[in-house]
Amino acid sequence: MQHATAFSRPQTVPAVPTSAPKPNIWILNSWRDLILYVATPLLLVPMFALAQARWSAQDIYVFVAAFGAMGHHLPGMIRAYGDRALFGRFRWRFIIAPIFLVCTCVAFYWWDLKGIVLVVFFWGVWHGMMQTYGFCRIYDAKMGSFATLTRRLDFATCAIWFAAAVLLSSPRMTDTLEAYYASGGPYVLPGLLRAAQQIMLLTAIAVAILFLINFARMWAQGKRPNPVKLALVVTSIGFWWYCNNGVANILAGIALFEVFHDVQYLSLVWIYNRNRVEKDSSIGGFMRFVFRRSGSLVGLYIGLVFAYGSLSYFNSRLEVETIKRVLTGVVAASSLLHFYYDGFIWKVREKSTRESLGLTGGAVTARSNEFLPSWLLHGLKWAAVFVIPLGALWIGQTRGPRPEAQRESWVVADLPIGARQHLNYGIALQKAGRLDEAVEEYHVALGFEPSSAKAHYNLASVLMAQDKIDEAAEDFATALRFDPEAIDYRYHYAYALERLGRDDEARLQYEAAVRSKPKSATYHYGYAVHLERTHRLDEAIAQFRQTLRLKPDDVEAHYEMGNAFSAKNELEEAKAHYLEAIRLDPKRADVRNNLGNIYLRQEQISQAVVQYEEALRLDPKFKSAEENLRLAKASETRFQSRPSP
Repeated sequence: MQHATAFSRPQTVPAVPTSAPKPNIWILNSWRDLILYVATPLLLVPMFALAQARWSAQDIYVFVAAFGAMGHHLPGMIRAYGDRALFGRFRWRFIIAPIFLVCTCVAFYWWDLKGIVLVVFFWGVWHGMMQTYGFCRIYDAKMGSFATLTRRLDFATCAIWFAAAVLLSSPRMTDTLEAYYASGGPYVLPGLLRAAQQIMLLTAIAVAILFLINFARMWAQGKRPNPVKLALVVTSIGFWWYCNNGVANILAGIALFEVFHDVQYLSLVWIYNRNRVEKDSSIGGFMRFVFRRSGSLVGLYIGLVFAYGSLSYFNSRLEVETIKRVLTGVVAASSLLHFYYDGFIWKVREKSTRESLGLTGGAVTARSNEFLPSWLLHGLKWAAVFVIPLGALWIGQTRGPRPEAQRESWVVADLPIGARQHLNYGIALQKAGRLDEAVEEYHVALGFEPSSAKAHYNLASVLMAQDKIDEAAEDFATALRFDPEAIDYRYHYAYALERLGRDDEARLQYEAAVRSKPKSATYHYGYAVHLERTHRLDEAIAQFRQTLRLKPDDVEAHYEMGNAFSAKNELEEAKAHYLEAIRLDPKRADVRNNLGNIYLRQEQISQAVVQYEEALRLDPKFKSAEENLRLAKASETRFQSRPSP
């Protein structure tokens, strides 16, 4: 064996052949990327199936929209206002944009202008698409692939397929067209809409073919795009289509994709900010505290997200209309700020962004515009995608949209296939008093979706108004079978049974409704009236007491409680409730008449006469009061002519 010392002659050692390091195709690692970014939908679908067995689609949507949709705005806000370098670079955007958007959104929701709903929706679709596109660019950057054609095809594929999923979704387009027509938008010809749908679908297929051809070409040339990107595109676009077109309840579909979007966003932003904190000593304060390497701080991060989202959840539970409108405007402004900030603070082509994501290569920074100042170009973009569209929608609605029934008929003409639009048209016709036409639309809706509890319930409501009680009771029962948790259905079913004389069945339904919704004064009152009519007076009085505990100024409850006490011959109790009813509503002739009856039974004839006369003054055609007044005066005459003892 040869030994070399410090005094040995230098020898030439042949270089060991080296190979280029194999690129890491994952952002984190294989299993984490699959769970958080690529194969997440495969986990979400069974989870949501289990959730829907426990909660309604509406409840799931409210929870996800609050703690997910709004909550995930917070990390971007933390970076925008916690990263001093970023804030210094975009200072005026971060100052002016929130003031402008909060004022605009609150104003639109305060005056119930629907245009802001459309703008938030379209910005939201764009934002979801751009997140998928951003992940495509990150995965290609991991492979060192920065080809311009590939980038453009990635963008075109994401944009067109996301747009096509919305345009071809009957529930999504129903909501969109309703908001558009409510904003005073002109009628869209059905032929024009169907042509747009066909063109969009064909374009999407063509772009997908070009995307795959380019992927194969680059692979054959050795400039391999990231295969994980291909899987991401397939799962993301496929899941977006499923959520818009494959889920029966559109609210469940929106919630499904929102969870997918939030999981991707929150995990990537955590990684990004943690790397920023570790590599950039200028990052300090709150950002440095939150985004350190610590398991407990991950919990704090998630807790802050939920806390921020609680504003939206609290708003969904509010019953004070003025406060609710203001907070809804704030929530909408938060969404728009999130979409806006994410458009420029996370650009993968920025060198600092790539470094914090562990990416190398590519252009040094974003190219600047050579013809226009950046501030002017930015202002023109705002005008094009926000100010002009929103202004046009505002003008359209302030000039006055068409009547609701006509607007809904336009939606049905544009989208004839589907239950939702026919159901909404039926509701509009019902409000307009066009009951026969409403019945037809509800039947059409049930033809598309026989298990629609709401369609059965609304059909039953119209049949009740037409005095078709037997048919109405059947549809109420069917609605309850499909949605047994809908307490309103149960309460109105009880009334239909009562009208049919099926009192025992009606009482069971009333009891169930009151038990399920014990804080409803309306339910207690309806149940009490039923008990009173079936001569269960003590139980009726107990229910009236519950009504008045929940709603002390309920005139009808005081009146009916007076009637119940009168039937029990407890005259002083009856009198007290009649007097309270008169205090609350002095123009009630029927209460005056019944109070007169109490005075008459107590032989306080003059007071009875006063009440009958007042009842006739309020309602000169009140025959019962007129007869009672005649009897009272006759009794008064007999009483006065009776000899003193």
